Amino acid sequence: MNTAILHPKVQQFIANNLKSNITKLILKGSPFDLISIQELANQIIAKQKSEQKLPTWFSAKNIYYPPKLSIEQTSSEITADYKSKFISGNAIIDITGGFGVDCCYFSKQFKKVIHCEINEDLSTIVKHNYQQLNIKNIQTVCDDGITFLKNTDTTFDCIYIDPSRRNEVKGKVFLLKDCLPNVPENIDFLFTKTAQILLKNSPILDISSVISELNFVKEVHIIALQNEVKEVLFLLEKNYKEEIQIKTINIRKEDFQRFDFKLKETVTSNYSAPLSYLYEPNAAILKSGAFHQVSKQLNVFKVHQHSHLYTSNEIIDFPGRVFKVENVIPYHKKKIKNFLSDDQANITIRNFPKTVNQIRKETKIKDGGNSYLFFTTLKNNKLVVICCKKTGWRAEQKNIILLRLRPQKRSPK
Repeated sequence: MNTAILHPKVQQFIANNLKSNITKLILKGSPFDLISIQELANQIIAKQKSEQKLPTWFSAKNIYYPPKLSIEQTSSEITADYKSKFISGNAIIDITGGFGVDCCYFSKQFKKVIHCEINEDLSTIVKHNYQQLNIKNIQTVCDDGITFLKNTDTTFDCIYIDPSRRNEVKGKVFLLKDCLPNVPENIDFLFTKTAQILLKNSPILDISSVISELNFVKEVHIIALQNEVKEVLFLLEKNYKEEIQIKTINIRKEDFQRFDFKLKETVTSNYSAPLSYLYEPNAAILKSGAFHQVSKQLNVFKVHQHSHLYTSNEIIDFPGRVFKVENVIPYHKKKIKNFLSDDQANITIRNFPKTVNQIRKETKIKDGGNSYLFFTTLKNNKLVVICCKKTGWRAEQKNIILLRLRPQKRSPK
């Protein structure tokens, strides 16, 4: 950690160049004797990446940023806040501390937090930043998290783990046992130090595979931001043997969408051709695999077993995108253009044998506009195009209210 970067003139230089062209800036070289241009560039880039993801850090004074990869890999404040809300107690330890965003939010729910980070430079940076943020109940420890636990007599209300998905030998990995630290290998030991473990995983890891590698999984939380899955959390409770709860959330600017279900509940879907409204589940639900649960809980029809599109005659408040169906036309490579009124549309494929690029090349339909075309397969295995306009439950309810309030014309006597 180069403390010269914290000098007021350097901090002002960083702030003044947040919108500068980094390449041109690097070519000019550093205006400061004790700081390289590469160090300055990293501070600028990392701070740029923090503006939306870590607004608390971005707006605070004298924050020191680690290499930009640490910023890219850290939790956002939104997801950190979410995960901190369903655990609390006296003491929690994060054995894979990183940039310390999660610990910052755990500190609001726990009396004491231990941030364990093996990288000495990163641990020093995190300690400095906590001081700037006036957080006083987090202890930073530079050590391997598993080693620290083995050398302490302290037990915790919860152990938090965010394993690295990069293995020095295997590179990028897709199984929990190949991540670092190896949680399945250490699970029995970890439960001697706590009765509760919160495990963060990347969306690239398969949920059922992770569950099969672990013991005592109580809940799985799938978090999406603006319809992009960011994190999958596994809450483990010692000796838990009941049904696993799956909780999905899609956090949007204006609100959030939730959908919960039990992992092994046996449900079946009802099927129908497209009706008045078409529904596309959000990314968190698609990641969860709750395709039949959506149909059952929300009382909507699937259009095909593998299409994962839903339909109904009455609009509902659906956790995903909602469309008003205008037309359903058969798909025919040579005739499809004759059925479409616009040469511009948003195209989505669901259970369809061609890609979006192939369809655009064949139909000459440009991207954009207010029309939405779903190329899909119906329950009778026919390939169709469902032509829609985007709407929403609130918008449709408003239209209904306006229609009811509209004065009715009286027939002359």
